[in-house]
Amino acid sequence: MTSVGAGPAVRTVYWIRQVHGATVLAVPTAGRHAASRMVPGRPVEPVFAGTGDALVAVAPSVALAVLTADCASVALGSPEGIFAAVHAGWRGLAAGVIAGAVGAMRSRGATEVVGALGPCIHAECYEFAEDDLACVAAVLGTRARGRTGEGNPALDIPAAVSSALVSCGAAEVAGLDRCTACAGGYFSHRRRADAGRQALLVWSGDSRTAAAPSGPGFR
Repeated sequence: MTSVGAGPAVRTVYWIRQVHGATVLAVPTAGRHAASRMVPGRPVEPVFAGTGDALVAVAPSVALAVLTADCASVALGSPEGIFAAVHAGWRGLAAGVIAGAVGAMRSRGATEVVGALGPCIHAECYEFAEDDLACVAAVLGTRARGRTGEGNPALDIPAAVSSALVSCGAAEVAGLDRCTACAGGYFSHRRRADAGRQALLVWSGDSRTAAAPSGPGFR
């Protein structure tokens, strides 16, 4: 789970149908679904936001959710309380989904954007076709190239995310450096064809509390 700052209780959780692309969706500013779905003492049902791979919000009463089982989940925050959740597979990384999410935050007034990476598959477990690796490296640089434990070409997703954040002027802060394929305790589609998914939840306090010096933090 990921939180950005602290503040009012979350009343609405938005989720998306992920398609490994670069579409960024913005949720309603006032959380228009919250009042109708609040039932004292009961969890709030998630609200479907649409099809895409990143969500951006500014309302402290909402949370954003993305699901992963090897792809990267990225939490983004800003001092103004504008925040985002990103699902970044290799196709989305190459298509610029992180830059799109950061741009959407800035268009809504975010200044200093920080990002933190969630658990994802690491290079030692992610052998990758050279042609596809070249496509990613052409966009995100040679840092995206890695090697498996056997020495074969691999995609380094954490390095690719770092490069994407740097290239759009966002600062990376500590996330959760775990490989979903081999660390244990995580779902991995590539290693075990798991049906389950990790859920990354991102929410924010108001603009006074969202400017935590460490930025997004995983817990």
